Amino acid sequence: MKRKLLIFLLLLSSLLGFLEWGGDHHGFLFELEAGLFKTIFKNPLAMLHPIILLPLAAQIILIVLLFKKPERILIYLSIGGIGLLMMMILLAGILSKNMKMVISTLPFIVVALITLKEIKKEKSL
Repeated sequence: MKRKLLIFLLLLSSLLGFLEWGGDHHGFLFELEAGLFKTIFKNPLAMLHPIILLPLAAQIILIVLLFKKPERILIYLSIGGIGLLMMMILLAGILSKNMKMVISTLPFIVVALITLKEIKKEKSL
């Protein structure tokens, strides 16, 4: 049960990433993903980019793991896939001195570290 809660928190915290670019453009990842799903039917090739596909696939894996037995390797892959995007947001926030972007990545990083620690603890038992 604890692992499922951590998976849910990983999924939820992955949607809280905040991006700002080009003046007045900004949004949380859940808003940007909703926009992606609107455009997928108009221009499906727009989704064929690793920055979009990898975290999206990782989120889909987390959703599947909520309903079946969570396997360690799939959790690791999901954390890695979403983590790449979150680390890029964190780096962009640090380089641009945008504290909103930096702070938005912290929930995912904290939950991911707690999840990895919990999996390691279960493995050693």
